[in-house]
Amino acid sequence: MHTLLLFDIDGTLVSGGPAKQAFHIALLEAFGMAGEIEVHDFSGKTDPQIARELLSGAGLSHPEIDARLSHVFDRYLTELEARLPAEPVRILPGVELLLEALTEKAHREEVALGLVTGNVARGADLKLRSAGLREPFVVGGFGSDSEERNDLPRIALDRARDHWGTEFAAEHVWVIGDTPRDVTCAQAHGLRSLAVATGNFTQQQLAHTGADVVLADLVDTQRVVQQLVAR
Repeated sequence: MHTLLLFDIDGTLVSGGPAKQAFHIALLEAFGMAGEIEVHDFSGKTDPQIARELLSGAGLSHPEIDARLSHVFDRYLTELEARLPAEPVRILPGVELLLEALTEKAHREEVALGLVTGNVARGADLKLRSAGLREPFVVGGFGSDSEERNDLPRIALDRARDHWGTEFAAEHVWVIGDTPRDVTCAQAHGLRSLAVATGNFTQQQLAHTGADVVLADLVDTQRVVQQLVAR
């Protein structure tokens, strides 16, 4: 096994769901404000980063935010779990077949599967379980590990090394995501990146990031697998 595939979640594997509403409620209950949440750009950011941007934009200092940030995520996760059964996330086109193909390769020890996502770990778990997609992903780097998105690939790589006993070479590690920040966090560690235009960015916008591969979607399973594994 020498190839490690690290997937983003929102906009890459799934979309929709009640996360934004749950986040809004959590911010209001913890701080009495949620900033300009309706127009704020969440794309590719960690959950703590988003909360900090919203609250600092509303006038709070970093110490004031830090004092109650854990309360935000306690409440957010409770609200998210309660709302997901009635408003599950939607699996994006091609994802189920792609993960089936990659899971078969993982069982044959041809690839290893993990996550690099701005979601806090429990939020990632809840979203993926809601979609029935949690099982393939063994390790990950999460927003609860670091507020800085660029830190997360290294955390995922360290966990992958510890789990599989393999030091994955940078040229055999891919970050798969839908935003320029997914590409940037891969580039920060010399990793490869596959950008997919299933979120808020076009193929042209993603191509300008310098991603190794840019696709419209993940529908063509054979093509995606060949790009990620047959190199």
